[in-house]
Amino acid sequence: MRFDGILFFPLTPFGPDGAVDLDVLADHVASGVAHGAGGVFTACGTGEIHALSAAEHAAVVARTVHTVAGAVPVVAGAGGSVATAVEQARAAKEAGADAILLLPPYLVTAPRKGMVEYVRTVAAAADLPVIVYQRGTLVLTPQTAAEIAALPSVVGIKDGIGDLGLMHRIVLAVRKVRGDDFTFFNGLPTAELTVPAYRGVGVPLYSSAAFAFVPEVADAFHKAVQNGDPLADRLLAEFFDPLVALRDRSPGYAVSLVKAGARLRGLPVGGVRAPFTDPTPEEEADLAALIETGLALVGKG
Repeated sequence: MRFDGILFFPLTPFGPDGAVDLDVLADHVASGVAHGAGGVFTACGTGEIHALSAAEHAAVVARTVHTVAGAVPVVAGAGGSVATAVEQARAAKEAGADAILLLPPYLVTAPRKGMVEYVRTVAAAADLPVIVYQRGTLVLTPQTAAEIAALPSVVGIKDGIGDLGLMHRIVLAVRKVRGDDFTFFNGLPTAELTVPAYRGVGVPLYSSAAFAFVPEVADAFHKAVQNGDPLADRLLAEFFDPLVALRDRSPGYAVSLVKAGARLRGLPVGGVRAPFTDPTPEEEADLAALIETGLALVGKG
């Protein structure tokens, strides 16, 4: 599976009654595609997959697929218990998704052999290409990464660990098994900070949380990095680095701040569901100032 551009992880909007707002979701997804997203990863971490019911998850995936209408690949999240992951993957297949992003099972400590079997089981049941998300309880060795990559339906690995030495060894091990026919991407929160480092170990693709609320800034950074434009350094220093400092004030802000940013830009996505918490009014004010800075830097202020 090939992606060309920033990987977009849309939010899941909740209305005033707390229900998923599919119309706002459609507007959000359409805007991301219009701004040049290379792929849409729906009902994943930024989309609060952990807080969605099975019916909500299926509805979010179906509406995303309908909205994208084949313009770029749509990848749906799946994870949790093996039974839940299989159920979500099958629902994604029925909805017309192009692939699944397999998140690790939560709060489960298991040997790597068991994690390989988790991937194998879901991949066999899904009948869709699978991208494996390395983070939390699912940490690969080069050997287990190669074993997973040897599964015909596994087409990629998203890294959320940030160990560049390990990731380089994983890339080398997987390339021996699959050649260039395999996708790697940087999935760290605020991945822009580590784009040059990941490029150095053979991982040029990345997901952008900022793209969900300031696509103009995220797109300008992406182009600046590709073209060697010094604007990339200014954006890192004056927008992305302060954004990370704000994000690190509380667990869960990697999602909560993104949702707050979307609200500040006029998209009625609502708040986050428990156990996440929304930023304070003071933090939202800091975020609003950062958004103004970022937009001004790219000439959109």
